[in-house]
Amino acid sequence: MTSVLLVDDEKMITDPLVRALTQVGYQVMVANNGRDGLTLAREKQPDVVVLDVMMPQMDGWDVCRALRQDSTVPILMLTALGDEVDRILGLELGADDYLTKPFSTRELIARLKALLRRVELDRRQQTAGDQIIAANLRLELNTHRAFKDGQELMLRQKEYDLLTLLLSRPGEVITRAEFFDQVWGTDWLGDTRTLDVHIRWLREKIEVDPSRPRLIQTVRGLGYRFVAEGHS
Repeated sequence: MTSVLLVDDEKMITDPLVRALTQVGYQVMVANNGRDGLTLAREKQPDVVVLDVMMPQMDGWDVCRALRQDSTVPILMLTALGDEVDRILGLELGADDYLTKPFSTRELIARLKALLRRVELDRRQQTAGDQIIAANLRLELNTHRAFKDGQELMLRQKEYDLLTLLLSRPGEVITRAEFFDQVWGTDWLGDTRTLDVHIRWLREKIEVDPSRPRLIQTVRGLGYRFVAEGHS
């Protein structure tokens, strides 16, 4: 059963969400503050974390930052802040998506399904021994690990999925629509600039000079393509 960790100090939010998520088949754990949420996330290793921003003891930003030090679990941030800067901050810290309060339960469930789709597909499609090698990068598809020059990369879920898609189609232009369809799912409801943020994160981890990328190239007006270094 898919497990969801809900980290929020407002019972008016957690109680109905627990009922709704349980009804659609999720196992739900609840933490009422950030510190307990971080502890539960590390101990129970849920499939996805729904994380409020404004909480006692430890806010959502700090929890997200701490989780990203050793975990690639998908994170959906809940925020009452409407400023775009705050939403981008969540993405910068490693969140995969966000919802601004107030939100509908149906929308939250749709976002969770989109986040979890890739995790579930990976579990079903793992094939022992499969790997992709391109340039100085190697992906182990059965263990969901990525390596650069033999050193393991700590990639977020979406970063790994994007890199897998790029490396599986070297030299091809992959459109923005294809990225969202393959990685986020066809019912993606978020800001399309999320793709650009994740591509920038990838470049910071695999490019020699992220400001002048050679491996992941931008194709203006279309999308991105992967080109092995030294080739065009």
